[in-house]
Amino acid sequence: MKIENRTFIVSGGSSGLGLATAQDLLDAKAYVAVVDVLPLPSILPPSARCIFIKTDVRDVRQVEAAVKRVVEWTRETGAELGGVINSAGLGRNQLMIDKHGKPHGTDVWDLTMGVNVAGTFHLTRLALEHLVCVKPEDTEDGERGVIILVASEAAFEGQPGQTAYAASKGAVRSMTLPMARDLARHHIRVVTIAPGPFTTPLTGGLSSKVQGALNSHAVLYPKRFGTPGEFARTVRWVLDCAYVNGETIRLTGGGRVPAFL
Repeated sequence: MKIENRTFIVSGGSSGLGLATAQDLLDAKAYVAVVDVLPLPSILPPSARCIFIKTDVRDVRQVEAAVKRVVEWTRETGAELGGVINSAGLGRNQLMIDKHGKPHGTDVWDLTMGVNVAGTFHLTRLALEHLVCVKPEDTEDGERGVIILVASEAAFEGQPGQTAYAASKGAVRSMTLPMARDLARHHIRVVTIAPGPFTTPLTGGLSSKVQGALNSHAVLYPKRFGTPGEFARTVRWVLDCAYVNGETIRLTGGGRVPAFL
């Protein structure tokens, strides 16, 4: 689909994979609305083609207000809504039973599900109310837009301590096909990207031992973490290629995480 002069909502766009995606879309002459709890970094200042809306995606009222502001902005700029990139996410590791015999806490579960699952669902459904009304592109496919979800390799091979995280990313992965089937009649595609280990603030908190083990055992080639720019180029490819739909694309360097590192 056309990227230039279309507006994309990027959740979690103030850092990591979301930030790289926002920058890449701006390079492609798109308009970008970043929704995040963190402010925009200095390398991505607000501009005529980039706005920031402070939003906690766990709060439906905040998400509703953010989408309303984006729609108003599209009317101001004339750059119609083109889709949503749901890159807001977090991971908190916790064993089902810790070394003291205490069970997995509900706070970690609720936080993880609130951001990764409910946040993705609500931002997507509220944006779709407007995306389905966008005039189809003047092409054979008549595409309206694209929804990109972000899962993780943990949706396939979760590690010990990742029950909540793996469950949340598995839920995102499972949304993909039914959502694509729902939206086919509106000429809107849905694609999920499932990254392996990437150099982001999320992986920055891992110990050097764990990072080394991931490189040694969880990646075939190249033997390194993925870069945010590689994720952003995958987003660009998904937007460009009209025939990719209803799929979860693993972006892992060919790696598969073993049961124990």
